Amino acid sequence: MLTNDQIKAFQTNGYLAVENVISAEELEELRGVTEEFVERSRGISESNSTFDLEPGHTADLPQLRRITRPVDQHQIYAKYVHHQSILDIVESLIGPNLRYHNNKVNMKNPGHGSAVEWHQDWAFYPHTNDDLLEVGIALDDMTEENGALMVIPGSHKGKTWDHHQDGLFVGAVTDPKFEPNRAVSLKVKAGGITLHHVRMVHGSKPNESDKSRRMFFIGFYAVDAWPLIPTGQSLEEMDKCIVRGQSSLEPRLKELPVRLSLPRVEGGSIYAQQEKLRNTLLGTRSQNSSKDLEGE
Repeated sequence: MLTNDQIKAFQTNGYLAVENVISAEELEELRGVTEEFVERSRGISESNSTFDLEPGHTADLPQLRRITRPVDQHQIYAKYVHHQSILDIVESLIGPNLRYHNNKVNMKNPGHGSAVEWHQDWAFYPHTNDDLLEVGIALDDMTEENGALMVIPGSHKGKTWDHHQDGLFVGAVTDPKFEPNRAVSLKVKAGGITLHHVRMVHGSKPNESDKSRRMFFIGFYAVDAWPLIPTGQSLEEMDKCIVRGQSSLEPRLKELPVRLSLPRVEGGSIYAQQEKLRNTLLGTRSQNSSKDLEGE
């Protein structure tokens, strides 16, 4: 559970890092299954619905930058949407009725590891209220050198920035007035977690170290937060994602700044979307894509 000071810090700043949330045994379990997926990626040469590949990926030297929807891919990942210590922390921030949805393992391999440009998850999937957050489980120590998640404190209370270029959604802030001059890096040891609010402006630099940076991200939503952009999920499918509390047919409405992520190119991960950017702030992207459109 979180202390009152931690809860207030999240409410004020929009982010939090909590050490020692999962055990050493759980950490090794997650690392092991992640390595299994890396091994499986040796058998493919192009990104697909499961594997998002870095440029230069080969069977001899696999370079995987994202496992898409790992919770649906393996029972070990699926356990962590029900992890009681994580759910206790999330409940203290957004309430007792919780649903999980988006999930991925983002990897920054030593010596490169694609950057993720500044963006807001809220720009990808606005809801009727903003009691949504992203949990990142650190499989490795997260440092500035290996591409730690970067956030702009308090930005979850501000505007929804334009993420469009030439009329198309490109998955990154494009407003020329945007200046990330208050950014901080979220450093956490392996086994700890980060949490960031859905409206938080965040991103990450390339990995310039000789150490991996692997993060297992799970999005948790209040059950009464309903998507403003159709997801294609049925009510039954959404209710299957409830991990704590009860279902609700009464969306809770909150007056919030919203910009729809439309029109968007069919398919493509955030990496593929951001490849279209003419101006970048955190690094360059590669030329591969997948079919999942979600932020870090």
